[in-house]
Amino acid sequence: MNLAQAIELANAFVLPGFLVDDAALDEERRRNEEAISLLAAAWWEAPAGQEPFSFDLVRQLADRNRPICDQYGMDRLRDLNGLNLARSLSANDLVRGVAWMQGRPVEDVARTAGFEARDLGIAYVEAPVSGTVCGFDIETTSKDPDRGYLINLGLAFMDLTPTAVPHDGHVAYFGIPDQYEQTGVPLAEIHKITWADLAGKTPFREDRRVQKALLATFKAFPLMAHNAAFEDSWLMLHLDGYAEARKAGEVVLIDSRDICRRIDPDVRSLPRESSPAALEHWAKRRGTLAADESERHLGLDDVFLMLTTVQAEFSERNMFPGQREEAERKAKAAASRRKKSQS
Repeated sequence: MNLAQAIELANAFVLPGFLVDDAALDEERRRNEEAISLLAAAWWEAPAGQEPFSFDLVRQLADRNRPICDQYGMDRLRDLNGLNLARSLSANDLVRGVAWMQGRPVEDVARTAGFEARDLGIAYVEAPVSGTVCGFDIETTSKDPDRGYLINLGLAFMDLTPTAVPHDGHVAYFGIPDQYEQTGVPLAEIHKITWADLAGKTPFREDRRVQKALLATFKAFPLMAHNAAFEDSWLMLHLDGYAEARKAGEVVLIDSRDICRRIDPDVRSLPRESSPAALEHWAKRRGTLAADESERHLGLDDVFLMLTTVQAEFSERNMFPGQREEAERKAKAAASRRKKSQS
């Protein structure tokens, strides 16, 4: 499929009811997802203001794809990787997040981070962090944003200081098609969200009040999430105006999983198969989650856990203003005492 064919497909009028057999449904899904990938890439690569189409076209094709996936069967797609979920943020996004927390030019952080941000771990601890971030987490019915639905979100704010606590927490649930009243909410074994939690709720794509409030929030505060590429990918295809704001540089992303991987020395010494950068394991190492507790996998609970774990890690690395100077003062005093005792 080329770009012209993708645009033609996105603009086509399709009645899902005419796709009755599995082969036709799966082929339509495959073509839609390929087109979404091509369209999104072309839109991002085009100079600002010269995009060949509105990003609404991409979101609308994703909206059209979800009922086809519902009809085909979400369980049958669980082990089939899609094309439209990013695995990580770009190096530029990561560098920009560090620059925001440290209040210094992106160019300075990029200089330290080096090629493809390979030394970003050094940049993280090069200057103190401050500011207020918006912690954000979502629960969904699929890993792929062009197949499933956003059903739960949580957000809270926290100042980057050693004594701050998360505040102004918000949680919301959103509806999904009625067929899931009978079949059960997909991925319920992970997030434990049932039909009773969603019955009568407005679908996220239709909740304009929430969408407007979220977009305004993400323009005002950096969005911090654990594996932020997941939230970013979902917001691209579910939140109107988000992709446009991202491209305009109005949204800053901070990935707490990247923070863990870059500055927590335990990650390098633990087996990779133990998932040392997973929020639950990281939180247990930092004492923000008891050894006998488990991550809730619910939006607001995970936001509070993430924010307090990031805070604990930053404190451990003396990354808040004044901490490094105090640590150096104590080290000098201790060295002076040792010198006196030896004389």
